[in-house]
Amino acid sequence: MLHTPRFWVDPGAPGVLGAVGMLTLVLCSCSGLVFIHMDSSLYSLPCSPKEMEVADPTYRWVREKADPQSLLVTEEGHLLFQHFQASDSGNYSCTISYMDHGLPVFQTFHYSIFGYHMPGGLEILLLFQSKLCEDEWTKRFLWDLHERLKQLETEQHCKLQFTTSSCFPSLNNPSDEFIIQVQLEVSFFGPNWDEHCKSQHVDIVTDCYRKTIQHNLEQVWHALTKFFKEHKSFHVTGAGISGIIFTNEFISFMEIKHCNMGYGQTKQLQRCLDCCIVCPPGTFSPPKSLQCSSCPIGTYSMTYGVTFCTPCKDDMITQVPGASSMSECVTERTEQAVSIIHRIPLLLLIILPPLLAINFLFILSSCYWFQQEYWMSSPTASKKAGISRVTEMVTKFFRIPRESPKPGSPAADDNNTSLLDTSHLDTSTSQGSYEEHTHGAPSPPRTPNFAALTDDGPAVLELEDRRNTP
Repeated sequence: MLHTPRFWVDPGAPGVLGAVGMLTLVLCSCSGLVFIHMDSSLYSLPCSPKEMEVADPTYRWVREKADPQSLLVTEEGHLLFQHFQASDSGNYSCTISYMDHGLPVFQTFHYSIFGYHMPGGLEILLLFQSKLCEDEWTKRFLWDLHERLKQLETEQHCKLQFTTSSCFPSLNNPSDEFIIQVQLEVSFFGPNWDEHCKSQHVDIVTDCYRKTIQHNLEQVWHALTKFFKEHKSFHVTGAGISGIIFTNEFISFMEIKHCNMGYGQTKQLQRCLDCCIVCPPGTFSPPKSLQCSSCPIGTYSMTYGVTFCTPCKDDMITQVPGASSMSECVTERTEQAVSIIHRIPLLLLIILPPLLAINFLFILSSCYWFQQEYWMSSPTASKKAGISRVTEMVTKFFRIPRESPKPGSPAADDNNTSLLDTSHLDTSTSQGSYEEHTHGAPSPPRTPNFAALTDDGPAVLELEDRRNTP
């Protein structure tokens, strides 16, 4: 019996819960792995991995996807397994409830239990001579042989299983003699095979198991050799026939190291890396195999330790290998649709990077050409366009009526830029122009260019002085 639990805090476990008039305390939930050797005589699993001194505790064991009434629990809250089999593997949980200072307390522990066995066994080949080669008489002979070997099974704590049998003519006398070939497989895990290891500590129990298997191998070898020496012939009777004699002609032994059906060397048990662990749901292991294989597409397995996977019904298939439920079987059209949906993220990963790169290059090129067009245009024109847009916006906002510019005002038209250059004109031209303006002959209004007033200010003042001279 091997008990190797590992425990850790479950982050999803509830904490302290408050309620009106009552406070319920729920402690952390812990989990662990437990490995139990197949055909163990008796294995006791405590609810808590450590001793808990509490008053009047109650225990509740639950197995995932199973009837809780089928579990055998002691008064101390221990879960009992007798002759543990692969089908007993699974997920179990135990909840301890008790009172602490007047408050109800609950503590839950989760276990994942796996069956395992150490590799080892015997294959025996037997050859018997007979006068008949009929299936009916061969079956009677094998039944009689198995009945006589039952006592040896009990004494040696082993199990014998007839695997194959065949009948063919004898080489010495083909017309009148036949050879019955029988193959036996011996397992050393019979009733009470581990009685010497029950008191062993968990850390050394694997060594005890290994020594027990080796000892049983030698004992069974000698016991079977002695048995067939003492029983050279077997007399089988039947209706209408006085009897047929099956004479033992040959016996051979071969030690085997493969796993049992439904088990594989998954190396999950650190203390025994060559041990065979039960295959979980979604996997299987055929006879004489060393590995657990995933169920092929179109099949599934729902239990532990299966030798073959169950095919889906109605031409349904599974999306991926290793299906562990019948609900994973879908129609081919559904599978194709799901496959397309699964491929969409991959397609997006392939298409999006080029599209993003193209958009980025387009934005860069647009910014470049916009910048080139902006700097190629006239700076003065750009400023004028900006000033006019601002002025128009302010006018619309305050609803200011637009007036025509007066002659000589700073807001007049900029076309009379010649005013800035009048410093080189003579006096006669200025006087003639002034007289023409005073006699009513209209002259084009002249407005200074504000962009050039900083340098030509004195020229304007000089012109105005000349106009005022008689």
